[in-house]
Amino acid sequence: MKKTKTVLIVDDNMNFVDRMIGLLVEAKSVENIIVASDYDEARKLLSQENPDIVLLDINLPGKNGIELLKLIRHHNADCEVIMITNHADDYYRQQCFDLGAKYFLDKSNDFAQVPGIISNHSFIGKK
Repeated sequence: MKKTKTVLIVDDNMNFVDRMIGLLVEAKSVENIIVASDYDEARKLLSQENPDIVLLDINLPGKNGIELLKLIRHHNADCEVIMITNHADDYYRQQCFDLGAKYFLDKSNDFAQVPGIISNHSFIGKK
């Protein structure tokens, strides 16, 4: 298993993305951070970069994050997904877990937990 991870952040809110990057650069287990602002860009980066972890919002331009989660589970089986969204109600939570998300976090309240989750929990590694 790789000790350092590549993280793909998929979110169209650049203020949130900047805050998350700031938190992740301090995590010693994160080697590379890449960003996509919509479904199509994320789909391309998933095939090009093969990230270990995806931080995924539900509300995206074009197709939503749930559709992207389905694609990730189908084509990137080793990639773990952390849903981080403002749509943190039980309906979406259960749907995302049923589709294979590892974590489901409230973007407004839980975002600071992400570096600890990535650093302290085992994720499936490719190498």
